[in-house]
Amino acid sequence: MANRILIVDDAAFMRMMIRDILTKNGFEVVGEAQDGSQAIEKYKELRPDLITMDITMPEMDGIAALKEIKKIDASAKVIMCSAMGQQAMVIDAIQAGAKDFIVKPFQSDRVIEAINKTLGA
Repeated sequence: MANRILIVDDAAFMRMMIRDILTKNGFEVVGEAQDGSQAIEKYKELRPDLITMDITMPEMDGIAALKEIKKIDASAKVIMCSAMGQQAMVIDAIQAGAKDFIVKPFQSDRVIEAINKTLGA
């Protein structure tokens, strides 16, 4: 069975890029969200195996959403997506429970490597 992944990013273009990388590598994208609050709702509804979460988003950022999702499910697996120069936020995200992070612009092999490592494949 393919691993089920939820993609969270406020930019439709970024969601499309990640979806492309994932589907080409045999992962199932079960949903997408544009901000942290949507991510929490989708997580409750879909219970994906893994979430790719953008750090900077309107409404609720990725770190706040990560903390909320961890309250719902302590074993949730989240990989943060950050732009260059967001090291401090990446550290916050890891401390909040993120399993790994990938940097934009995405390189497919790095995305797949982070996902496989996080899922223990």
